[in-house]
This record gives sequence, C-alpha cells and structure tokens, in this order.
Amino acid sequence: MKVSAADQYLIATGDTRLLEVWEALPEGLFLPFPPVELPGGLDGLLKRGGFAQTFFMGSEVLGLKFRSPRGHTVQAGGLTVKNVQGYDLVRPFVGSFGALGDVLEATLRLRPGRASIFLRRRGELAEPPLMPRFMWQEGIYTYAFHFGHPLEVKRFRETFGGEEVPGTLDYTPLFPNGMGVGSGNLIDLRFSWADGGAKPVMPEVYKRLADAI
Repeated sequence: MKVSAADQYLIATGDTRLLEVWEALPEGLFLPFPPVELPGGLDGLLKRGGFAQTFFMGSEVLGLKFRSPRGHTVQAGGLTVKNVQGYDLVRPFVGSFGALGDVLEATLRLRPGRASIFLRRRGELAEPPLMPRFMWQEGIYTYAFHFGHPLEVKRFRETFGGEEVPGTLDYTPLFPNGMGVGSGNLIDLRFSWADGGAKPVMPEVYKRLADAI
C-alpha cells in the first residue's frame, strides 16, 4: 500500500481489507467509503460502486489496474486527469458488479477534513436536514459518518442526533455467501443488500464493453 499525504491519494491492491485501508490513513485525510468492513475488500467495494456514499463513487477513483473477463490486464486512469489517454474505463468499471473484471490495484482520491463524527440513531433511512458524506441503515438504526470543517461537523451532530458509534463496524458476517442486491437488513441510498443476493441486470452496453476488453 502506498499513501501520499501531500498529494492526497492512496494506492492499494484489490484484495486489501477496507478497515486495513482506514488504518493506513494519515491524520486529516479521509476515504470515499465509511469505516466499515464489507465482503470482498477493495475489489468488492469498487465492483458494487461503493457503499453508503452520498456522492458519485467513480469520481473518487483516480486509477485502476484490473484483469478483464478475457484475461487481459488493463491500466485505466492515473494520478492526474490530464495523463489519461483514450477511453475512460474507470467510471464504467466502478459499479459494474464484476462485468468488466477484477481489481488488481486501485488509486483512490483522499479528501481533507479537520473533524469527523460517526453516529447512529433509531429509525429508518431518511434524508436529514444536513446530508452527511455517508449514510445507511442496518436493522433498527440509521448510521451516518461525516467529516469536514469542525463547525460543519458540529452542526451535523446537532441536526442528526443519536449517539456516537464507538469505533468501526464489520458487516462481513452478514454476508457468508457474498454481498448482492436484494431484500435485507443493510440498506443505503442505492440498494438493499442481501446475503447471496443478485447482481443488477447488466445493460447491453456493458456486455459489449466487456466483450471488447
């Protein structure tokens, strides 16, 4: 794993556990996923298009090295937007549920923040007055993780309510057969996630792209 605090990026292999990535962070920098463990590590997260974020996950992935369904190793993107030539394969890969291959290495953009807070409150998932960076429901609780300026974080704490979560969460025991889309107790703003659940129907354009690489 490689972390650059000065240039605000992190490079890790696809099999790296999510909480392991969190442990490698310098103080004041944050990842495009909340401090939870999910099946499949970084590879699984990127195939699913992230988890619980309230922004487009693809824009937070600067580069990917992946193995295509035909066995080709593909390098897409890089540390800066201007060094990318040809087709942008990063954004279609993120959220493709494996249709375009497996992540070998990913370069993630890190975001700065002087404060953070991890909260949960009883109740179903509903949009609060101030949207956090990440929000999801598990069982009877709605969870939120937010970072940024201390005053913004304080305001979110006051509007969201609830209680602080002591540490990180490991959701891998919920998905012994893999994390897929379906009726389940873990819900974010995109999908309800189920043990052994299905993949979304792949659009025809993804099939053509997968065949081409």
